[in-house]
Amino acid sequence: MNLHSISIITVTFNARGQLQGLIESLRAQTDQNFEWVVVDGASTDGTVDMIKSAGGVVSHWISEPDCGIYDAMNKALKLASGQYYLVCGADDRLFPNAVADYRRVASQASADIVSACVEANAGIVRPLRGQSWRRGQSAFVSHHSVGTLIRTGLHQEFGFYSHRFPIVADQYFLKRACMSPSVRLVPADFVAGYYATEGVSGSDVPGTMAEFFRVQLETERFPSLQVLLYGLRLMRHFPSIVAYGSAKRTGAM
Repeated sequence: MNLHSISIITVTFNARGQLQGLIESLRAQTDQNFEWVVVDGASTDGTVDMIKSAGGVVSHWISEPDCGIYDAMNKALKLASGQYYLVCGADDRLFPNAVADYRRVASQASADIVSACVEANAGIVRPLRGQSWRRGQSAFVSHHSVGTLIRTGLHQEFGFYSHRFPIVADQYFLKRACMSPSVRLVPADFVAGYYATEGVSGSDVPGTMAEFFRVQLETERFPSLQVLLYGLRLMRHFPSIVAYGSAKRTGAM
């Protein structure tokens, strides 16, 4: 793999309070042969100044309005030059050997997708847990952000992140790719970094559940089973859904 064969992609919006930790984790990488591509959604809190001050660690960046996280991510993919890319949110952190470990596994296995372990609030999350009918993309990868190195060329075959799924477009792309017999998915046993769970998918419970249900309908064999599972999820998360609706109605969110 050649210099900058890995692109690290970050999309930001008013993330000044979270971004410095990611910048420091990139500077601490033992393998500096990567590019960092940042697409900012016209932040007003000083995020752009922080990106500018990051110096040599930033390879390409733009700041302009977008239509959501996956619109920004598609912009970043068009700026990226790496054979592979890794998504990192502003509040995520890579461990020092992450780039080196991803490069090693991808090179040795000639992989299309490498999924490593990630650390989250609930502990270590590992790839290849199975049962895609129940878990979605989590049956194959640990997590889209931090935990999955993706060959950029897969988007020529499976398309860019779909605007039809503004919260879980990663689920739709990764499920179709991982379920394809032509795609070589390689699990890795190293822990790539820390994944923060405070994003839109973690806070918008009803929106995430609805989009996940739609992705499952389009990618799994038995629609009736997915309808049943969706109903069970609605009952299980009933208190969270009600709390979300109350908070939205009163302007607390």
